[in-house]
Amino acid sequence: MKNIKALITIIRPLNCLITFFTIITACFICADSFDYKIILIAAFAGAFVNACGNIINDYFDMEIDKINRPNRVLPSGKISPRLALNSYVSITYFAILLAFYNLNFNAFLIVLITSAMMFLYSFILKGIPLVGNIVVAFFTGLAFLFGSVVVGNIYCGIIPTVFAFLISLMRELVKDVEDIKGDQSVSISTFPIKYGVDSTVKLISILGIVLIISTTIPFLFKIYNLYYFIFVSLFVNGIIVYVISRLRKDTSQITLSTTSVLLKVGMVMGVISILIGTKL
Repeated sequence: MKNIKALITIIRPLNCLITFFTIITACFICADSFDYKIILIAAFAGAFVNACGNIINDYFDMEIDKINRPNRVLPSGKISPRLALNSYVSITYFAILLAFYNLNFNAFLIVLITSAMMFLYSFILKGIPLVGNIVVAFFTGLAFLFGSVVVGNIYCGIIPTVFAFLISLMRELVKDVEDIKGDQSVSISTFPIKYGVDSTVKLISILGIVLIISTTIPFLFKIYNLYYFIFVSLFVNGIIVYVISRLRKDTSQITLSTTSVLLKVGMVMGVISILIGTKL
């Protein structure tokens, strides 16, 4: 039972759940008609890929997490690295098979390529300043694009993909500032380590401003309705403004942890905003 509980913890079920519902939302927004079986299969495939990415990331981050997050499953010894690796291989294999036998070819390719890129990210790309952040942010946005591909309406997924990419990139940079001590201990050169915390906060601020501006475009071009604009202004852009102002004053660990959570909340609110903007 301890192993099962630890495996559930390492896959980060909340993140997987967000991916699951993001894909369903993307399908719902972009589909003219619904094949609920295919949509559910796509959502499960995406959630499984997310779970695999979390496992392999923790596997390669074991030494860093001994400093940054010693209570995590692997550094605390709750499960062995071998069990984590075997779980990663099994779930990845299942996700790829699920997509191959049930989804269209383009959706299957996304699952296959994403699985490979998640391994490469954890193995090597994470150590390249900003490149690793961009890859993770791209994966986050890809959930929307994946959903639109599943239902055969790829263009519908472009705007939410861009939004998710920008807010996720902000969050990844915040997490890198939070993890400076552990990353330095294993000689990983992240953006904050190479260019400094102040430069990272400036980049986060620029990304936030770009995101706020970009959220108005779908409303101005009447792609999304007024309800979207009100909701996104209050519950997404409001969070972004608060995060930027807080980080510019203080980059303590508690502030970094709080803003990281807030950006995740902002991502969820963004999904809700788009759903409101297209269906009300």
